[in-house]
Amino acid sequence: MRSSGTAKRQRFDLGREIAGGEFVRQPSAFRERVSADGSSAFPAQPGRYHLYAARACPWSHRTLIVRRLKRLDEVVPVSYVHPFRDVRGWAFDGREFVDRANGFRFLAEAYARTDPGYEGRVSVPVLWDTETQRIVSNESADIVRMLNSEFDAFTDADIDLYPPDLREEIDELDDFIYEHVNNGVYRAGFATSQEAYDRAYEDVFRGLDALEERLSDRRYLLGDRLTEADVRLFVTLVRFDPVYHLHFRCNRKRLVDYPSLWAYTRDLYQQPGFGETVAMDEIKRHYYTTHDDLNPKRIIPRGPELDFLAPHGRERLAAAG
Repeated sequence: MRSSGTAKRQRFDLGREIAGGEFVRQPSAFRERVSADGSSAFPAQPGRYHLYAARACPWSHRTLIVRRLKRLDEVVPVSYVHPFRDVRGWAFDGREFVDRANGFRFLAEAYARTDPGYEGRVSVPVLWDTETQRIVSNESADIVRMLNSEFDAFTDADIDLYPPDLREEIDELDDFIYEHVNNGVYRAGFATSQEAYDRAYEDVFRGLDALEERLSDRRYLLGDRLTEADVRLFVTLVRFDPVYHLHFRCNRKRLVDYPSLWAYTRDLYQQPGFGETVAMDEIKRHYYTTHDDLNPKRIIPRGPELDFLAPHGRERLAAAG
């Protein structure tokens, strides 16, 4: 699935901008909203919206977890893109990875149908409206919130990952996790100067150290209640040792060297919606074959061997709380 292409197109497809050696994530281009009350141009309806996702991608992964936790499998169908991505962007191979909504070969076709003049990055996840034949949103944070609340009339799941009484704390945690962990590992991995890498590296481990301390006496980030902040953190932690520690050079510590974070990750992994959405083979295949500047030989490491199903003992923290 290799292809030649311009440097500009490759930059957009990989979603990178470099400023002074620093990786800068480009903003999402489509930020419309599905609404339960019909207040937007996209009213919530079962089967109307389609999720395009990559199991390899942490930003997609967060939407897949919430979709499963909210029991929306039949309400919001999903199509998965191939884990390998070249300069043409995310693709469907027509075999294991098939676009079940439109039959697209490349996800870029969804962007072009929405905006024929679009020249930005082609990213996942994408929430697609099958009625108007356009993208509603390609911002994972917005899609998570929509899946959490706007389709409640069509599911019997009673979980709320963004409850009103915790929203201020969740927003603060989300910002911290994004800066230090979710995007922090990318800032380290894609830095093109020693100074930029050093800054990102320190940010990542300041963040992990703080979260290790926070989780030492509570089961979840907000105590005994699972929230979207936990979902956001999990998708990076589950990839940390297999990918970010080596591939992105975040190698001061491994996840398994943090007792609380490692037990917390196992705890979540063993819960419905989390481990069942982890596709470690696709995760490793994506990172180690897509970033030729980081791994030009495309050799995929065999390890590490991680037992996500080992006992974690964190139920005692909920009981103590």
